[in-house]
Amino acid sequence: MDEIKRISYNNKLFDYYEQFLTVKQKAYFIMYFQKDYSLKEIADYYNISRNAVYDLINITIKKLTDFETKLKLYEKAKLRQEYYLKYLETEDKKWLEKLMEIDDNYGI
Repeated sequence: MDEIKRISYNNKLFDYYEQFLTVKQKAYFIMYFQKDYSLKEIADYYNISRNAVYDLINITIKKLTDFETKLKLYEKAKLRQEYYLKYLETEDKKWLEKLMEIDDNYGI
């Protein structure tokens, strides 16, 4: 995955799962991915090592990825959007049926 896609994907996962993160994980993630602070700038701001910031950001990304692997909220949202747009284009009821089946197929 190229860098821009990876950052975009991480930000989307953050949107879905941020409520499961600690205050510190949220703050570091926002500073690094959304406000474009460097690891050194974050480390200086919190008076910790650059490596500590790096580790916490990687733990946060792993946590977000684990949530998506288990809950698949982002994946289901993408499918819903895809099926809905196909329904709007074709007005074929099969897309509405597929849309309603998404949660059933994911065991919800």
